[in-house]
Amino acid sequence: MTISKIILALCTLSPAMLTAQSASGVEPADLLKPLKDAWPTYSGDYTGKRYSALDRINQSTVTHLTLAWMTQVTPGLQRGRGFGRPSVITGGEGPGDINVGGGTIKASALEVDGILYFTMPDNAWAVDARDGTELWHYFWKTKGGTHIGNRGMGMWHKTLYMETPEDAPTGKERWHKEIADLAQGYFSTPAPMVIGNHVIVGTGNDIDAPGFIQSFDPETGDLQWKFFTVPMKKGDPGMDTWGSVDAARHGGGQAWVPGVYDPETNLYIFSTGNPTPAFTSGTRGPGDNLFTCAIVAVNVDTGKMAWYYSTSPHDMHDYDSAQTPILVNAMFHGKMRKLLLTAARNGYYFTLDRVTGERLVSSKYGVYTNWAKGLNERGAPIYDPEKNATVAGSLVSPTSDGVTNWEPASYSPDTGLVYVAQNNGYSLFYLTDIDPRGSMGLGGKEEAQVGSGGSFLTAIDYNTGKAVWNRRYYGDGGGGGLLTTAGKLLFAGDGAGNLVAHDVATGKPLWHTRIGDVSNAPQTFMLDGHQYLIAATGDTMWSFLLY
Repeated sequence: MTISKIILALCTLSPAMLTAQSASGVEPADLLKPLKDAWPTYSGDYTGKRYSALDRINQSTVTHLTLAWMTQVTPGLQRGRGFGRPSVITGGEGPGDINVGGGTIKASALEVDGILYFTMPDNAWAVDARDGTELWHYFWKTKGGTHIGNRGMGMWHKTLYMETPEDAPTGKERWHKEIADLAQGYFSTPAPMVIGNHVIVGTGNDIDAPGFIQSFDPETGDLQWKFFTVPMKKGDPGMDTWGSVDAARHGGGQAWVPGVYDPETNLYIFSTGNPTPAFTSGTRGPGDNLFTCAIVAVNVDTGKMAWYYSTSPHDMHDYDSAQTPILVNAMFHGKMRKLLLTAARNGYYFTLDRVTGERLVSSKYGVYTNWAKGLNERGAPIYDPEKNATVAGSLVSPTSDGVTNWEPASYSPDTGLVYVAQNNGYSLFYLTDIDPRGSMGLGGKEEAQVGSGGSFLTAIDYNTGKAVWNRRYYGDGGGGGLLTTAGKLLFAGDGAGNLVAHDVATGKPLWHTRIGDVSNAPQTFMLDGHQYLIAATGDTMWSFLLY
């Protein structure tokens, strides 16, 4: 999501908009608890597992789920649908007559004190979690830019944070900060991560500019630290993996999605995007182009890098490692280990030690992935030059969209399995600019998608990296991501318009409802003694519950 400037804005909630005067919003300590009754941050908790301890909706009761409510929201200033809605709260720096679209709910909603908070590009809403009544709608008056999507908000006490647009429940803005300049091609998709007294944000970009994350003070908006995902000067770590200082400084590596937090090590761990130029290596040189397409761990208080692991060294197919990792404490080869699990866009799966970044397991999970010719000494895939874009065309799987993309995976401690939705397409990659200096950003190639190997819901054993089962979808399955619960259920969109509950052990479908293509990851919470299940389809939020 983009405007003329990418803004991180902080505004204060009115207590009257909460369910009780005593409601406290989100305390920093709340985010350290396992996910259960509420949904107070992007992944529900800091681990990224998207596993809820709620079990009232389970394999025995799921068939009794019924629709509680649905609400359709209208982005922009034109209300268009419904009566009795509150007036639109506006802010921003644009003229107010630009509505560039992007009207899809890809955000994880926050559920706090009986209210849901969710976003679209340039828009944010609060709705009553009991009946879907719209409480307020905020619209950021944009000056234009790239509006791919927005992943939602962060919350600290009674304050909400959002990257472009800012969110203002009462219309009273406390501050806003520029975190990047649209003139340099930046835009913003992540939900802010609130960790202690830090609000951590990232940016997106598909032209030749450096990626970075930043930490802001939640009270004042002052910048605390800034971490670049590529080397910026001679002598910086990773500079020897680039052709020149100038190439590195224009090397990409954007932080597209929120990361995870390990309180035991005080590390914020996140993923980075592709190098630029994306499809030629003339300016980049033959090296790994660090720290693009990587998992990176930084100290929350200082922004200093503790470790990294490159999942696609010298990426040549736009295989962003833009997935939220998963943190678990689990047995590995007979010992309890602190692990990080990730199924990457490039079709490879990895288990890492989250304290050191040591690679423990790597495997190919994409059913037809063919772009690499083996693994290097660190267990990362080695790109096959014959699969690079060529004038004649190279047949590659997956497409540049990847086996998976931004949609979050899930992990169930009940099975010890990682769940991911995979799409196995084929493309012919054509080189259209043979200048060895390369083309900017995503330029210099054309891509023709020529077939599909099918879509699957996949369960992966983190001990081996092997798929325990693959369940084929009829469409592009997985929707906007996955959810597992203590009710032994796995929720997903099936790509054919259904929200589905699967047996978490086998993948067998147990319940479904046809609501349309699911555009965000399903979520669950407890309210007034009832367990709710929510999911979005485009501009509509759906809510189900057990009475």
